[in-house]
Amino acid sequence: MKLPFRVQLTRRTEEIPKWLPLATSVGAVVAAFIISGIVLLSIGGDPLRVFGFFFRASFGSWGAFSDIIVKATPLILIGLGCSLAFRMNMINIGAEGQFYMGAFFASLVVLVPLVPMDSPRVLVLSLMGVMGILGGAVYGFIPGFLKAKFNVNEVITTLMLNYVAVFWNNYWIFGKYSDAGFQMTPTFEKVAWLPRLADLAKQYPVFSGITLHLGVVFGLVAAVIIWLILKYSRWGYEINLIGDNPKAAEYAGINIARNMILVMMVSGALAGLAGMSEITGVVHRLQERISTNYGFSGVIVAWLAKLNPFVVILVSILFGALIVAGREIQPSGLSFMIQGTILFLVISSDVLLRYRISIVKRQEEIA
Repeated sequence: MKLPFRVQLTRRTEEIPKWLPLATSVGAVVAAFIISGIVLLSIGGDPLRVFGFFFRASFGSWGAFSDIIVKATPLILIGLGCSLAFRMNMINIGAEGQFYMGAFFASLVVLVPLVPMDSPRVLVLSLMGVMGILGGAVYGFIPGFLKAKFNVNEVITTLMLNYVAVFWNNYWIFGKYSDAGFQMTPTFEKVAWLPRLADLAKQYPVFSGITLHLGVVFGLVAAVIIWLILKYSRWGYEINLIGDNPKAAEYAGINIARNMILVMMVSGALAGLAGMSEITGVVHRLQERISTNYGFSGVIVAWLAKLNPFVVILVSILFGALIVAGREIQPSGLSFMIQGTILFLVISSDVLLRYRISIVKRQEEIA
């Protein structure tokens, strides 16, 4: 039996309304929570109670909100890096590996050590930041070079390199740098810890238990820099042109291969800085599990933010809340289900940006 109407897709020829990308992102989040609520209801749960607890666990106190920002910090940096690559149609799925390599390179400053541990804190942390950026950039260079020179699919190379980075870290933390045979290095000297608000608790008791650290400033500054690059610099113009129309960019004399490599290196460098921030601001050592899927969540953050650097910050806070609440609510996999549903819906909703959807009355077939 045929329905009296049909859905018709018409490719958009006009400019996309400015409100539509934001509307699709917000709609994807709302729909993800609705779908998750239906799943909870189907297994006998109370969605309103669960989501109420979710909100209280995430935003119910300054301490909880501080934890959200701490979790959002690596997501901001990784989301910015992924957004930059995606703008040029370079699909960087390797931020997780770049995160781990940034953490490893930064750790070498302490583990080798590259400078005496009685050096000023600003020197140690600055060198760790440089090393983290270098580690991520080098790891981003590999898929960028393979894509630019041999047209190797960057999705495959970045994805596979994630596993290489994890096992590379494991080799060292289970071996030479292991702390008494455990899957972690010894705790870093305090000179290699990023300052936290909790450090000021003696002078200002209100900061007691607040884990927010200096790494969040890295993310905020990076967002401003990426926005300025994309909006006002020649390189930003080249990135956008290559992403929109590679043929036109080539005709204009833009070196596409060089930009492929450079974009992947900068994307990797931001993920590497996120790794450095995590080991110096949170765990204070190199260990087996320093990422709660930050690299893959950063991909979702970038898509949901529609590649806007400032929106990346807001979306990262949302995902930070999902991570923090996920530690408290049951079933424990609910936060990951919501993340996955958001990604699916965001990608699916892109059809609204490319096509007009209309309901057309079906004409009666003529016999």
